[in-house]
Amino acid sequence: MGAVNDFYDWVKVEETLPPKARRGRKPSKKQYFTYITQEAIIAYNNESEQHLRNKVYREYIDYPFNKLVENIYHTFKFQYFDIPYEDIKCEVVAFLNEKIHKFENGKGKAFSYFSIIAKNYLIIQNNSNYQKFKRKADTTLIDESRDVTNEMSLSNYQESLRDFVKLWCDWYDQNINMIFSNKKDILVADTVVELFRMSDNIENFNKKAIYILIRERTGLKTQNITKVINIMRKDFHKMLKSYQLSGHLFT
Repeated sequence: MGAVNDFYDWVKVEETLPPKARRGRKPSKKQYFTYITQEAIIAYNNESEQHLRNKVYREYIDYPFNKLVENIYHTFKFQYFDIPYEDIKCEVVAFLNEKIHKFENGKGKAFSYFSIIAKNYLIIQNNSNYQKFKRKADTTLIDESRDVTNEMSLSNYQESLRDFVKLWCDWYDQNINMIFSNKKDILVADTVVELFRMSDNIENFNKKAIYILIRERTGLKTQNITKVINIMRKDFHKMLKSYQLSGHLFT
């Protein structure tokens, strides 16, 4: 019997049990992302039959993901998006779907894990849009004194950097377990790779922002993060130099 079928059997038993007593105030709103949602995600990841994965996603995961993104978006009041809200929500939900396979049972609550992913994605995109907005405003003000040649060179460099970052992220994904053996180090490195992959404007990342986002996802202290980042920084600059000279990560 597959993971999803086992999940449905478990849900049937759960529905016959009396509600669990909880301390504190009674929630004012019906919960949308529950322990059943988490079990559905686990079943989804463990199921090999695609039609069963689709079924459990439609019935138990799609609505919680959409509601999660909706609440985060309206809570933090992101301002620098020039596309309709529904398009933004679909984009973030799609990103959660891309990362759903990385949720591991026993490594924390699914709600916290996907909340952080959604929030960080929106923060990064919002900040990137803000930087574009500022550059556009600055360009309008200094249009007469523009240096088109330098602008083209900068544009080419940025495009090359984006291509390199994609290759670097893919390489780290494949080799992360050979570079780091400690589980905490692997978690930090994986988070850094995801942050780089999520950003389409990597130069906007500063040291403080990276540390804050990594701490939010991993729960680790700065000293646990610094060692890993230093190793990754050396690899990044070494491979970038090789890429600029040869078009490959390694000469």
